[in-house]
Amino acid sequence: MKQAIIDLGTNTFHLLIVEKTDASHKTLFRESRPAKIGMAGINQGIITPEAIERALTVLRYFRTILDQYAVRPETVAAIGTSAIRVARNQAEFIERVRQETGIVVQVISGEQEAEYIYYGVRAAGALDAQTALVMDIGGGSVEFILGSASRIFWKQSFEIGGQRLRERFMQTDPIGPGSIGRLHDYFREQLLPLANAIHQYQPATLAGSSGSFDTLVDMWFMHERGHLPPPEQAAFTLPVSEFYRSYELLITRNHAERMQLPGMIELRVDMIVVAVCLIDYVLKTFGISQIRTSTYSLKEGVLAVNSEK
Repeated sequence: MKQAIIDLGTNTFHLLIVEKTDASHKTLFRESRPAKIGMAGINQGIITPEAIERALTVLRYFRTILDQYAVRPETVAAIGTSAIRVARNQAEFIERVRQETGIVVQVISGEQEAEYIYYGVRAAGALDAQTALVMDIGGGSVEFILGSASRIFWKQSFEIGGQRLRERFMQTDPIGPGSIGRLHDYFREQLLPLANAIHQYQPATLAGSSGSFDTLVDMWFMHERGHLPPPEQAAFTLPVSEFYRSYELLITRNHAERMQLPGMIELRVDMIVVAVCLIDYVLKTFGISQIRTSTYSLKEGVLAVNSEK
């Protein structure tokens, strides 16, 4: 049976189509496209008319792909996350999508999003018996999960995603030291529940999920080996020294200069600046000395949970 998952992220929409067999599933199609539905409205709690049009353009394209693969509408799980979750015009947005594409959007809570991300990262093989801090930096929210390969100990979603942070704190490009300082103050204030949970569960590893972490791995491979990582590999151990090499490059260059960095893509070139500031804050504040990454996140987590049912 074919199944499709659409992750309607704040910055990017993702489509995954798989064919399920008795024991596993085979990926038939996978693509991410920028929709930027949080742009200019996320901190006001609205999806702007321009953002709705961008979303519909991407979802009409996804609809043609779903039709090409003969995916039945009832087997499409379209998941709405932070930007849709907090939008005052959420109902209008969902209805427009349904009318124009036939895709029915299901908005999930931050807690549910965190749980799906955990299952995605676990399916990638990025977790083991030790407690890890799983982190997914989206455009609207950031999910933190403390868990091992066997269970979740704690999880929470924070509305401090990259698009929100960029609009609030990145007044210059390159970002200035003052802005980084203000970001750190903001993280300290917003992430108090995380600090308390880390004190309790003491993770030794940061397990970063997709997005900016994928680009950091791409930059590492291009720097050390001159090619991108193998697409079939879902989990990596990123040296902390390599993270800081990229961090210094990213915070000292402007948009055009960042685009010239091997491994960079247009989709991430701006958001990654505030993302690496957050990663740096987490590593230093909580004394974490190992980074693992997972190319799997919410979509694969939805798939893993549905497969277990």
